Amino acid sequence: MLNQMILVGRLTHDITIEKNKEKDISQENKKYAVISLAIPRSFKNSEGVYDTDFIDCYAFDNIAMNISEYCHKGDIVGVKGRIQRIDSTSELQLIAEKVTFLSSKPKED
Repeated sequence: MLNQMILVGRLTHDITIEKNKEKDISQENKKYAVISLAIPRSFKNSEGVYDTDFIDCYAFDNIAMNISEYCHKGDIVGVKGRIQRIDSTSELQLIAEKVTFLSSKPKED
């Protein structure tokens, strides 16, 4: 079996580091960051517009520290990770195992 996902999208906000105190995230007592990606769909809806999906991923420890330092809102990043279930609920989390910086947001004049 293979549990792997790859996402490419723009960061919706600057990354901040938090200390995990809740049990809903698998790795208790670790630093983490939530990476929110805006990912446009590859097809147009009935109005002729491309819809965008907003997906949250969790990054822990060194990965979280690196992305908070080097990546900013609007940057395009690639996230490779896995999907896991939260305890006994049917809710799923996306856990980032590798984050790759792809390009910066275009600078405004």
